[in-house]
Amino acid sequence: MKFELQHADPASDARTGLITTAHGQIRTPIFMPVGTCGSVKGVHIKELEEQVKAQIILGNTYHLYLRPGLDVLRQAGGLHRFNGWQHPILTDSGGFQVFSLTGIRKLKEEGCEFRSHIDGSKHIFTPENVMDTERTIGADIIMAFDECPPGNSDYGYARRSLGLTQRWLDRCIKRFNETEPLYGYEQTLFPIVQGCTFKDLRREAAMYVADKGADGNAIGGLAVGEPTEVMYEMIETVNEILPKDRPRYLMGVGTPQNILEAIERGVDMFDCVMPTRNGRNAMLFTYDGTMNMRNKKWENDFSPIDPNGCETDRIYTKAYLHHLFKAQELLAMQIASIHNLSFYLRLVTDARTHIEQGDFTAWKRSITDNLGRRI
Repeated sequence: MKFELQHADPASDARTGLITTAHGQIRTPIFMPVGTCGSVKGVHIKELEEQVKAQIILGNTYHLYLRPGLDVLRQAGGLHRFNGWQHPILTDSGGFQVFSLTGIRKLKEEGCEFRSHIDGSKHIFTPENVMDTERTIGADIIMAFDECPPGNSDYGYARRSLGLTQRWLDRCIKRFNETEPLYGYEQTLFPIVQGCTFKDLRREAAMYVADKGADGNAIGGLAVGEPTEVMYEMIETVNEILPKDRPRYLMGVGTPQNILEAIERGVDMFDCVMPTRNGRNAMLFTYDGTMNMRNKKWENDFSPIDPNGCETDRIYTKAYLHHLFKAQELLAMQIASIHNLSFYLRLVTDARTHIEQGDFTAWKRSITDNLGRRI
């Protein structure tokens, strides 16, 4: 993987760049739609390409490991061939999913034992077998196995957790270097910075990760319940240390406002389930604010969903989408998901344009308040 810094905003740490992988290029800042089980829920690949204009999508190691399973993925030739997406893919390590299985998982130095949420069967994730699993899935960018501690962890737990994450990172790197890609193209391993909301732990974690010299780095363990201002402070703390010539990926964040604030602080890559999850629940994001499409106010509004949006936004009206949600038609969730994803991609693309023009900060300030209001 290669990363080329292209533009820097004169009034902030925002920047643009170009990531080159075996499956294509990614222009940053970028939002990555989440395809948990190898599929972005309700959105066809052609819609991802032509309307959403996605450049890279995510797969989830935990879910893909359980279903369809590694044998199927290996026989298929990896996730790209299995799901038909021929552009870059990133896989998380499954750490967040495993550690959210409170009550059905056991953490120890070797790894994490857990029971499947599907059938209760017993499994273990270790740094070594997670690297093997991500090799089998075949994503272009893969994540190290880490512990994602709760956002309200006390200092003692956070320090112990960080030590475990660092030891696991060393084992991940060792295993990654000992193994070869399975499908004829290179993969890239990103370490993850943890440390909860403690600045000294975040600094320690960032320095430990930076010393590994990876091609890119991730920031994890944020947007898990802490105040947004604390999240922004942790991003600033970490990005003061992470190398500027490598992409920075903020995991699982977040709202449009969160994304713009993080871009301003030097983050390049984002993912979140919010566009599709909220869309399935009738919430649409727009530059004018959020719309609840179940509200009666849309019943007789025959204007396009978003006249400046993607093709789907221009074809369908607010009144029709309101009707679909009231009638519980599956098409409602599909339209809303396409709209939200295309909006998120439009947001980061517009951010890139304004960084290039040198007026990102002023543009961000002019739109932030509207993004958070309810229409």
